[in-house]
Amino acid sequence: MKKTIAIGLLLAALFQLLILAGMVGLSAMPLWTGKEIKIKAIPVDPRSMFRGNYAYLKYNMSEVEIEHQNKSLRYGEVVYVSLYQAESGLDELSKVSLTKPQQGIFLRGRIQAHGFNSNQQTYTVKYGVEAFFAPKEKALTLEEDLRDGGIAVLMVSNSGKARLKDIIAYAE
Repeated sequence: MKKTIAIGLLLAALFQLLILAGMVGLSAMPLWTGKEIKIKAIPVDPRSMFRGNYAYLKYNMSEVEIEHQNKSLRYGEVVYVSLYQAESGLDELSKVSLTKPQQGIFLRGRIQAHGFNSNQQTYTVKYGVEAFFAPKEKALTLEEDLRDGGIAVLMVSNSGKARLKDIIAYAE
């Protein structure tokens, strides 16, 4: 009886570890299999007492205008931002859609807030790549180097999920 209970507890613990490992693996999948893109980023806040040394990043595609044909967009709704590679070598916003593009590179984001800009509706979109964590020494160096902005190196999966690989100083 005790042996059966011990085996059951061991199997339950192994199952939970397997689930956690799967979640970590799925989260890191864009870093392993994604396509590399580079977008201009503007650091907003270099450090946090509670979260450690990091830079909060804002992108030109963080505030977007969305045409939604009389559909009321809600907090947390998924949007897709198609990108194209500009002459500068950086990827830039092409269009925003509520449906997943069939081809090309795109980012999958979620609406966080909305506002009105004259006759256009603008929305704040988060992509899950807004914070870059670094060791203290690198964070302090980044704070100085990124005063004029930087280039975020992202790895993007075929589903549009992105992970932040690196951030480098912007050189015009």
